[in-house]
Amino acid sequence: MRIKKDDMVIVITGKDKGKTGKVLRAIPKQHRVVVEGVNIQAKHQKQTRTEQAEIKHVEGPIDVSNVMYYDDKAKEAIKIGYEVRDGKKVRVSKKTGNVID
Repeated sequence: MRIKKDDMVIVITGKDKGKTGKVLRAIPKQHRVVVEGVNIQAKHQKQTRTEQAEIKHVEGPIDVSNVMYYDDKAKEAIKIGYEVRDGKKVRVSKKTGNVID
């Protein structure tokens, strides 16, 4: 999976198409990511002894194929590739060749 936690991504398909946000959590085994402000779902919280019942709005996971890495400098979505530089595997922009990590 080429998208990691704390990456800026843009949603390319679905109801939130065009929104950008930071990846809050990556779930590689399911090929899903949780993006800030995207795929908002209502979660009903039962009442407990200490808390009142309420409806919370939380971000749900979306498939990683529905997002692309967002380059702040170029202000557009870019593809990510891998290269070995100085004996280390690094992520690079396929458009410019700049190192992302």
